[in-house]
Amino acid sequence: MNISSVKLNHASPVTGPKWAAQFRPFFHHHRNSDVVSFESRARAAPSSLAVTANESPNRIELLSQVSGVLGCQWGDEGKGKLVDILAEHFDIVARCQGGANAGHTIYNAEGKKFALHLVPSGILNEDTVCVIGNGVVVHLPGLFNEIDDLEANGVSCKGRILVSDRAHLLFDFHQEVDGLREAELVKSFIGTTRRGIGPAYSSKVIRSGIRVSDLRHMDTFPQKLDFLLSNAAARFPGFKYTPHMLREEVEKYKRIAERLEPFVVDTVHFINESIAQKRKILVEGGQATMLDIDFGTYPFVTSSSPSAGGICTGLGIAPRVVGDLIGVVKAYTTRVGSGPFPTEILGQGGDHLRLAGQEFGTTTGRPRRCGWLDIVALKYCCQINGFSSLNLTKLDVLSELPEIQLGVAYKRVDGTPIKSFPADLVLLEQLKVEYEVLPGWQSDISSIRNYSDLPKAARQFVERIEELVGVPINYIGVGPGRDALIFK
Repeated sequence: MNISSVKLNHASPVTGPKWAAQFRPFFHHHRNSDVVSFESRARAAPSSLAVTANESPNRIELLSQVSGVLGCQWGDEGKGKLVDILAEHFDIVARCQGGANAGHTIYNAEGKKFALHLVPSGILNEDTVCVIGNGVVVHLPGLFNEIDDLEANGVSCKGRILVSDRAHLLFDFHQEVDGLREAELVKSFIGTTRRGIGPAYSSKVIRSGIRVSDLRHMDTFPQKLDFLLSNAAARFPGFKYTPHMLREEVEKYKRIAERLEPFVVDTVHFINESIAQKRKILVEGGQATMLDIDFGTYPFVTSSSPSAGGICTGLGIAPRVVGDLIGVVKAYTTRVGSGPFPTEILGQGGDHLRLAGQEFGTTTGRPRRCGWLDIVALKYCCQINGFSSLNLTKLDVLSELPEIQLGVAYKRVDGTPIKSFPADLVLLEQLKVEYEVLPGWQSDISSIRNYSDLPKAARQFVERIEELVGVPINYIGVGPGRDALIFK
């Protein structure tokens, strides 16, 4: 088996006292905050969360037949790395929602780089079948660009990538419309990747979308595409639609349909038959719960359901068959674009964290906003998804900080506690965050592979998160490399 390695956009820990010294004056520049001290003593995690190092080798093998990896924040948590590591132990890796707005940079054993946006991250494990489920919106030219790149670099995709016949198509015009829509919003940018995801889901929801199965009926395809293009031209004056454009698109998709046919299957049947045959399935979530169309900071969200419910609707499987779900969360928080961000660090402190963690989008290259870990939002995500464990990523990025803060509670401006993550955007912008301050460890942890070898302050940080959230942290990322993972 050709085991792959992963490298996310993530810098090695910065060493030396200069960088650390710069953080102290900048990292107290929050939106609204109350900072409380946290006693500098080791807090033991609850006994139910404690795990010995000897259990680690068996943990992956003991994951449920149908397991999932989902994001706990506003995306970009490092889900691809964990999916690639776990994929070796699963027969199938499946995408259930989103589209090419997901972005993972993956490296194989020889150090060859692959940029994946639609192809599931298990593709470099040669025994893994990759499924693009019915809940995904698929830009076929982009998908074939990825497949061509994989094939050109020795990764066989034949018979290993299955595309749902129920998946909706994302066309080039959806991408153009995405940009026109953002331009209309002026100062209130949603912060989309401009990959056409929202417009494609809009076509789906208003029941005028075109599905993969429609490509088998080229006698009616032109009329359906004409309807979509005409609506776009009527809605956006900047979108210029001509009969020539329609003819070109139809001819292009005739060629694409012929090439696509070997990949197309009834994935609902395939997945459920695989479950009956006891094959192991790993679901790869895109984006994250705080971008969920229902549960996220609406309207600054994505257009699909990246939370646990999206697994069932995006693959056509029953809730009772879904087992272990692993939530992926950074040791701090980032988000892209506009929208509420209670624990955001403004000014130079945020800039320094962005540079240390190389917080720039894989798909867009956009700089990410940075802040402290938001425990209120994390607990909210854990409630919605029922995570059995967490993967805490980029712990090494905090290595040189003299102190680290956790946003542990929200309060109204009058001091009244807020019990959960609120839907009200005005309240989210006005609320005050109560922080706990923990000591930093100020040492390089990137070469550590055993939990017990982490500095005491680092273990205290991990265990305090477990205590506050009530979910065990079983995986800890301490660097960008595939091997830079601690099994706790």
